[in-house]
Amino acid sequence: MTAAPHVPQIRLYQDWLRTQHGRSFNAYGDLWRWSTTDLDGFWQSIWDYHGMQSPTPHSAVIQERRMPGAVWFPGAQVNYAREVLRHADAAHAAGMAAIISDNERGEVREMAWPELRRQVASVALTLKSLGVQRGDRVAAYLPNVPETIVACLACLSIGAVWSVCAPDMGTAAVADRFRQIEPKVLIAADGVHYGGKPLDRSAVVQELRGQLPSVETLLLLRTPYATSQLDAETDWADAIARDDAAVADFAPEWLPFDHPIWIVYSSGTTGLPKPIVHGHGGIILTMYACGLHNDIGASYSANNFGERFHWYSSTGWVMWNCQMGGLAFGATVVLYDGHPAGSKDRPDWAVLWRFVAKHRVTFFGAGAAYFTNCMKAGVSTAECGDLSRVRALGSTGSPLSEEVQRWGSEQFRAAGAEDIWWCNISGGTDFCGAFVGGNRELPEVPGQMQCRQLGHAVEAWNEDGKPVIGEVGELVCVQPIPSMPLRFWGDEGNARYLSSYFDTYPGVWRHGDWLRVGEDGGCIIYGRSDATINRQGLRMGTSEIYSAVEALPEVIDSMVVDLEYLGRDSYMPLFVVLRPGVALDDALRAKIEGAIKTSLSPRFLPNDIFEVTEIPRTLSGKKQELPIKKLLLGQPIEKVVNKEAMANPASLDWFVALAARRAEAVAPAL
Repeated sequence: MTAAPHVPQIRLYQDWLRTQHGRSFNAYGDLWRWSTTDLDGFWQSIWDYHGMQSPTPHSAVIQERRMPGAVWFPGAQVNYAREVLRHADAAHAAGMAAIISDNERGEVREMAWPELRRQVASVALTLKSLGVQRGDRVAAYLPNVPETIVACLACLSIGAVWSVCAPDMGTAAVADRFRQIEPKVLIAADGVHYGGKPLDRSAVVQELRGQLPSVETLLLLRTPYATSQLDAETDWADAIARDDAAVADFAPEWLPFDHPIWIVYSSGTTGLPKPIVHGHGGIILTMYACGLHNDIGASYSANNFGERFHWYSSTGWVMWNCQMGGLAFGATVVLYDGHPAGSKDRPDWAVLWRFVAKHRVTFFGAGAAYFTNCMKAGVSTAECGDLSRVRALGSTGSPLSEEVQRWGSEQFRAAGAEDIWWCNISGGTDFCGAFVGGNRELPEVPGQMQCRQLGHAVEAWNEDGKPVIGEVGELVCVQPIPSMPLRFWGDEGNARYLSSYFDTYPGVWRHGDWLRVGEDGGCIIYGRSDATINRQGLRMGTSEIYSAVEALPEVIDSMVVDLEYLGRDSYMPLFVVLRPGVALDDALRAKIEGAIKTSLSPRFLPNDIFEVTEIPRTLSGKKQELPIKKLLLGQPIEKVVNKEAMANPASLDWFVALAARRAEAVAPAL
């Protein structure tokens, strides 16, 4: 039997708007303009379209239309866990799993919707028995496994505030985050398997317990990877064991719309990481709006064999929240716990593609750097199994180059599949959403994002604070959205919150990215605005230089910074990581310069090219352009970067030495 044609979620929403409210739009741009000017009408439509309920009515959609401090849906009560678990009966009846998980050892587990509901209830009741009340913080030190999703939903269901760090983070980085929020309970795994190796984390858990005096209870997930037995007040196996009348009768509590849902953290280049507090209602609504763009639908839709959603992420990246959000659409979320390239000793960039084929994933998302590495490694997706179920590839974390997107599309065409749809998005941990993203009904231009997202009044502003089209400008959001932070935890007078987003344009969110909005509404992100190259009055995003340089087969990775001095020409060094056996000789230097000249302009030729072993990156894979820029401008390393928030802190040593050499060379001239 031939499956019915796929109808995009954004088309279904527009059909509903027309039939239920008589609203029709000739083009997406018209729909977007309505959604960003009639905030009441748009966000109420998202509430209604997704069938959200509240035991008490809301008196308005947005009561105070200001940033920060907008008040949304006053009087309404919601719960994120309710939005997830309401799908349990229908999805289970259709034979769909809630969670499918796999790991480096090939251990596959499948959790049915009724079992998800039972475990969430059991853990929630366990937490209540431990004294956890509304507003108490529950910290988690857990990998990307089903237990983490269960723990999160259990916390949210009783009004506790969730916060998670991944076990690949350093002990100090985790402690710096959790100490600020004073958790009552710590849920932790005593080990993980990552990069082809079992890793004992029991000593880290014990150290964390000692550094978090607010923790009254350790709830321990025991694994085969720990070599010693930790003492814990409660074991995970006991926490999920209940299956009695109380579990059967359990339902997530109704909470005020703006009740805190979780605390996430900025990457924090200086000082302590910013603990960002979001609210239940805002996250739910923004998640549903994003779902229209990501084209994520119910797993039991009549025209769909079953939505299987995978976005590769660690629990320390906001894309883990996005991955879990698939459950709120009735989709099956498919988790992979492990390194995306196998192991450092034997890299294998086809691991995730085989995983996606094995589990019949329909939506496969990852960081842009992952797809770039696959291209450079020569991965042939045709050799990875049956990928015919994949209908969408998601990319975020950094700009996806035109070359990489074309490579990915060609991989699917070579395998005999129809053209794949790329859902390229850009947003942030700051508001747990996307400002620009995809629309399956719009034309695709490789290297671009298709549109600004509904309800998100995003503009590119020039130096005069005016919106521009077809030019690169500061990415700003000129209207509030529901998922903007409620506050930063412990931020007296909102000082850090205001300085983070509203110091440049009071009352307007400045995100810190360079954005170009095209005449057709398509968008390109050019990297962080404070790391942009400005040569002879011409601005250029660093991503464009990377696209030119990293297209060369000899170059694995690169980073560029522009060191500007008052009254002097800037100094712009380029750092490259080369393939094994390749030397940075005069011929290769000329080839790199030729690529920049050809793709960009001679204006953007670097003053120097240096070979390095690694490019410094954050835990979520972002290049550390601004910290390296500050370091080379003379600031001390401890002031510009938090090593515990880095994926490869040892990479800094080379740059510290370079900064010292530069300080000796330029000091007399300054």
